[in-house]
Amino acid sequence: MGMLDILIGQQGDDVDNYCNLSWENRLYAFGACFVIGIFLSIFGSIEIFFQKYTAFALLYSLGTIVALAGTCFLRGPMSQIKKMFDKDRLVATIVLIAAIILTIVCGTVIKVPILAIICCIVQFLAFTWYTLSYIPYARNAVKSCFATCTGVECPC
Repeated sequence: MGMLDILIGQQGDDVDNYCNLSWENRLYAFGACFVIGIFLSIFGSIEIFFQKYTAFALLYSLGTIVALAGTCFLRGPMSQIKKMFDKDRLVATIVLIAAIILTIVCGTVIKVPILAIICCIVQFLAFTWYTLSYIPYARNAVKSCFATCTGVECPC
């Protein structure tokens, strides 16, 4: 078992048998989804400058969803969903899902650009916090850095 396997928790039988992809192909698929997600989010952010807030909200949120879906290639879909709702990630997952939904609603339904941008910022922060939960001690390092820079203890 390699270091990457330990970090993401892959343990042979723990991974869903959803396809016959090799570990290398799963990494490529994850990487492709992650890169596509980043590009969608960047292209969505560019739409702000053209005042196309609906496109911004949809593309940015779709980018986050595609990047998040890519993680299913690493663990398997069911295992990933279970991990998303672990007690250590529950708040980050709920905030992330709510922010994605609210970004889309604010950008497409109620069409309030500033709310869509605020929800997008929350979405970015929630996705970052969620991602840090998979890196050992990363959240503690960020909390410590925050406390050192601001002099205020992070309540999360």
